Amino acid sequence: MQQTKILLDENEIPTHWYNVVADMPNPPAPPLGPDGQPVGPDALAAIFPAALIEQEVSAERWIPIPEEVRQAYTLWRPSPLFRAHRLEQALGTPARIYYKYEGVSPAGSHKPNTAVAQAWYNRQAGIHRLTTETGAGQWGSSLALAGQMFGLDVRVYMVRVSYEQKPFRRSMMHTWGAEVLPSPSDQTEAGRKILAEHPDSPGSLGIAISEAVEEAASRDDTNYSLGSVLNHVLLHQTVIGQEAKKQFEKIGDYPDVVYAPCGGGSNFGGVAFPFFADKAAGREVRLVAVEPSSCPTLTKGRYTYDYGDAIGMTPLLLMYTLGHDFMPPGIHAGGLRYHGDSALVSQLYHEGLIEARAVPQLATFEAGVQFARAEGIIPAPESNHAIRAVIDDALACKDTGEPWVLFFNLSGHGHFDMAAYDKYFAGELEDYEYPEAAIEEALAHLPKVAAPA
Repeated sequence: MQQTKILLDENEIPTHWYNVVADMPNPPAPPLGPDGQPVGPDALAAIFPAALIEQEVSAERWIPIPEEVRQAYTLWRPSPLFRAHRLEQALGTPARIYYKYEGVSPAGSHKPNTAVAQAWYNRQAGIHRLTTETGAGQWGSSLALAGQMFGLDVRVYMVRVSYEQKPFRRSMMHTWGAEVLPSPSDQTEAGRKILAEHPDSPGSLGIAISEAVEEAASRDDTNYSLGSVLNHVLLHQTVIGQEAKKQFEKIGDYPDVVYAPCGGGSNFGGVAFPFFADKAAGREVRLVAVEPSSCPTLTKGRYTYDYGDAIGMTPLLLMYTLGHDFMPPGIHAGGLRYHGDSALVSQLYHEGLIEARAVPQLATFEAGVQFARAEGIIPAPESNHAIRAVIDDALACKDTGEPWVLFFNLSGHGHFDMAAYDKYFAGELEDYEYPEAAIEEALAHLPKVAAPA
């Protein structure tokens, strides 16, 4: 019988997180304050525990995973690596297609890999309460779960369009004891300001971040947790790529191309960064970040300093950005509707070490349905972006006869996104045009600091 699942034992869960900074050819640029001057780790002390700040600025290659966090990981890790035999047959491609399935976590996505770590470090620091933002709800669900595991109260500001589109994500968060508010809300100065100007605002991740950061900074018992973008978040996700490399070793195979959806970067960094270590050591492997064409941060954004939130509460980060007050269209891949991207992912893309590709909404759902009908798993809308790119390249292999090994991160299931699939089947979804005028207007509001060459 041909092998479909490649499994690891629990004792093979990684003992360390991998820090890509150690293998980058150039050190990351420092964050800046509003005056354009570099800021140190102390600038983060009001909303993050010291241990996470140390990880944020670390250049050490390996960061030990606390044993209690590894024990929590055993609820779903190691996650399986699948060979997509049925999809290969359906496509008639000579390519070998593999996917790492992160939907086996209790929250149904890759997000708990960092949620449990962040909750543990905050508990160790004596923090009793966390605030956060969420788009599609995978991150909010994951932090709600982690807060329940480690005895922390959690308040989630959920982007309003997703709050309305995905009620059962809210139900998951409530089940795990979290409070969920639609963002923009009337609970913060940031939210009230947005609502005064745009009463019908659908919200954005940038706005929700502003609200969560504002609340955390104003309370001594509360810290802020972020589900993507920052270095320590991508660090925690590298358990995905590390496990995948062990699984490929077991079967004597290795990917030619690694794909992942990319919004803020945690999904892509988690699976691709451990393979970047091989690339830095001289091995040939392509790393492809796939984003929505309606919010094309890497492929159409500007590489410059910008705020991570909508109103300028965070330090300035050097990243690809569409402008911190850019309001992306309300696509169903809510986790990819972010105006910026991870500074680490942005730098690697700027230096030509990774690739990026933008795909439209309808094509991603077409790919997700094709995948589900072949492999059985119904993917999250975010994951469909990577699947679209993989199918496109598998069909190219069919034309050329090249037996490439294509590997992607299936970052979560779509069980709470079926309303989006219903709209796709009913012909009610649309491809949003790249909103060039809106992005140009947002880019005009970039902070007045010197952009890099």
